[in-house]
Amino acid sequence: MASPSSFWSKAFRDAIKSGVFIAKIYCFLHVTTNHLGFMAYAYGPSMTPTLHSSGNVLLAEQITKRSQKPSRGDIVVIRSPENPNKTPIKRVIGIEGDRISFVIDPRKNDQSETIVVPKGHVFVQGDYMHNSRDSRNFGPIPYGLIQGRVLWRVWPFQDFGPLEPTLT
Repeated sequence: MASPSSFWSKAFRDAIKSGVFIAKIYCFLHVTTNHLGFMAYAYGPSMTPTLHSSGNVLLAEQITKRSQKPSRGDIVVIRSPENPNKTPIKRVIGIEGDRISFVIDPRKNDQSETIVVPKGHVFVQGDYMHNSRDSRNFGPIPYGLIQGRVLWRVWPFQDFGPLEPTLT
């Protein structure tokens, strides 16, 4: 029969092994989601027809934001300049130095404005410009607010696959 001290020493060793295993999983997930890529959830009509308004689960990567600037047509996840708790998904329409002409509020009138995208910023817009809060409302966004570039649609399954950069 095993002594009580051997029971507790085995339980202690098992607890340490389990704790180390959990710590390794946490470290792996932390590095993956903060430095490689993450899952993003998009819902609402602003990116229709590219994304479904009823909801999409997307895979976004964070590697290229450190090594290259965004390109026109890229779909990006941004930290909202109006509400930092929100991470909308928009398309890059203009990069630094571009002259962008846009209709301010297409639902109300055809009044347009032209701006030059400042250095270190991009101009983002939803694909369905009649129902999108984007750079037309809050101006060009700095590179630092770009969280990642969308690569794949994961959900809904019938549309699973890559999302290529395009200008609409």
